[in-house]
Amino acid sequence: MTSVAGILRVAIAAPVSTPFDYSAPVGLDGPTPRPGQRVLVPFGRGRRVGIIIAMPTASPVPAERLKPVMAILDDEPLLTENDLGFLLWAADYYRYPLGEALFSALPTRLRRAVPTGSGGRQGWRLTSQGRAGCPETLARAPKQAQVWERLRGGSGAVPSSELTADLGDCSAALRALARRGWVEPCRIAPCAVAGERSLADHGPVLNPEQRAAVEQVRAAFGRFQPFLLDGVTASGKTEVYIRLLDDLLAAGGQALVLVPEIGLTPQLGRRLAARLNAALVVLHSGLPDAEREEGWRRAVRGEAGVLLGTRSAVLVPLPRLGLVIVDEEHDLSFKQQEGFRYSGRDLAVRRAQLAGCPIVLGSATPSLETLANVRSGRYRRLPLAQRAGGAGSPTVGLVDIRAQALQAGLSPRLLECIERELTADNQVLLFLNRRGFAPLLTCHDCGWISGCPRCDARLTLHRSSHQLRCHHCGLVRVPPVRCPHCGGPDLRALGQGTERIEEMLSRRFPGLPVARVDRDSTRRRGDLTDLLNAARRGEFRILLGTQMLTKGHHFPGVTLVGVLDADSGLFGTDYRAPERMAQLLIQVMGRAGRAERPGHVLIQTRHPDHPFLRVLLRDGYPAFAEAALAERRTAALPPFSHQVLIRAEASEAALAYDFLRAAARAAAVPFRDQVVLWGPASAPMERRAGRWRAQLLVQSPRRASLRGFLDHWIPVLKGLPTPARVRWAIDVDPQDMT
Repeated sequence: MTSVAGILRVAIAAPVSTPFDYSAPVGLDGPTPRPGQRVLVPFGRGRRVGIIIAMPTASPVPAERLKPVMAILDDEPLLTENDLGFLLWAADYYRYPLGEALFSALPTRLRRAVPTGSGGRQGWRLTSQGRAGCPETLARAPKQAQVWERLRGGSGAVPSSELTADLGDCSAALRALARRGWVEPCRIAPCAVAGERSLADHGPVLNPEQRAAVEQVRAAFGRFQPFLLDGVTASGKTEVYIRLLDDLLAAGGQALVLVPEIGLTPQLGRRLAARLNAALVVLHSGLPDAEREEGWRRAVRGEAGVLLGTRSAVLVPLPRLGLVIVDEEHDLSFKQQEGFRYSGRDLAVRRAQLAGCPIVLGSATPSLETLANVRSGRYRRLPLAQRAGGAGSPTVGLVDIRAQALQAGLSPRLLECIERELTADNQVLLFLNRRGFAPLLTCHDCGWISGCPRCDARLTLHRSSHQLRCHHCGLVRVPPVRCPHCGGPDLRALGQGTERIEEMLSRRFPGLPVARVDRDSTRRRGDLTDLLNAARRGEFRILLGTQMLTKGHHFPGVTLVGVLDADSGLFGTDYRAPERMAQLLIQVMGRAGRAERPGHVLIQTRHPDHPFLRVLLRDGYPAFAEAALAERRTAALPPFSHQVLIRAEASEAALAYDFLRAAARAAAVPFRDQVVLWGPASAPMERRAGRWRAQLLVQSPRRASLRGFLDHWIPVLKGLPTPARVRWAIDVDPQDMT
């Protein structure tokens, strides 16, 4: 150990687990090095960006071998001591390279060797010609007229993010107005961004359950306490969030609000912005890099009272964090499935613990892990058992579709109910979690099926784009005219996707536009917001979509919900499949009858006597969850045990299996008798994107034992001779075994 003045311990933005020691720069003008600043350092034969995590007084590296830092890139630390502590914990818990975990918390530009800069938000303003413009000339361009009115009503420049939040995708309209000379782009300095808002209204009167929930969380301000806001769909959970945020902001705190999907941010963002007396920042991967960076800066500087975002927002520094809210906490989207495989929900709990503030986990269908924490006393349950505003629960019926003649997957009974609701001037929502026109193309003569040559999957027919697509690896092909196997001309599309349902509905109900909401119809930025806003305004009488349509959206005009295929989740290979299916069904059922008009739900199935459906529909989600927890306890599965999945993939199946077998043999270390290894076994989809996939599951009844085992085992794994063609990764607390 060498004692040297000016040692900097640096985490490098590279796939390495340990930090490296450097000496402080000598003779360079610039800021004094401090933890949390980015630095440029020599690394191997090149140079890398890193973050100072400590300034130790001694180093295991001899003084003469310490290389000096090349440059300090920031005048002030980007990450505080608390931020570093949280991110270092997350990297250790999820066994992810330290530097890459730290840089995950920074905007894209700041992950490179560029100066910090001062930024500024991208915005638009009217020119003098635009201010004098005549609105009648925009009569045939309604989108341009909307944008012009919004800019004319704003004070000076309006941020691009606000235009998108208010009006949906405005890019084409802005370009057209710019060609007219009516608008021009500009940068808006942080101080010029409107932050304070007057309260538009105080909202509805809270019912007793809502008041009790607000009071209990408010009493926990200033200390760590997890709460489960367990509310049925349309019970007014968002109103509870708003009251808590208002109280916290009045006390000068900042809040973090997480949602599982980008599509939920516009609706919730508008409600929060209209009701709260504070600046709101929205962050998610769908925003341009410059806009995300400016939002990040405003959050870090404390200018934003509320940060609303998807899972990555949990990593953003907030200097006055006083409340964390995770809406739809059960949702699988909170778990990152690639790279840094963290759970946004679980990191949010840790974040609140380190900040000493309450966290509210909201859901109508809480995860079994969260319910187990309530049972053990770690979390406090806040029930909301009644729908807010006097809305009643929808009636639910099963439709046995065995031996029935279906029209593009819809039964006569469901079609009759759709017609009745449309005649009554109501809206209808149909759910099918399968996009495209048909899930496969087959030859009627020889039985050939359109399989993906790179995956154990079928190619889905997308008729609108005249393509066969693999939804797993992205392969795209033109549909053949004749069978590639026998040359026969009789190729048939089998099964239903959202495109086929849309085509049939358009023929059956001419003149009534269908809003199809899936990944294909919402590829461009703003498409989803535009569709959802139009649906809420009643411009679409029929709503059709995948899971994107079911999560947290409020459609007051919907009185009938049809689930076209409830069977896909009844026989899954993952032990979590019943839980996921129950949550999905309850969530989609909750879209019906959310206003004063009663709601109805029809669920089509070929297994009407399946015990899962019977328990769920007869006794509700709480009864299902109780039974599922009992089964998990008997089987010693999470949440009554803890798991780590080692995933391996290679161009040849044998290579992946050989690595995992060697990994299993290397597990003869301390703690070995406290863990169980299952496998290696093939992944449920063994071949994806041309690579063979296998996995090894490690399980223990105690988290501490599992962590101790990993501490010994992972260094051994990293030392195993691994062929270059084998890639492997660690997934702590896996949520998806596929």
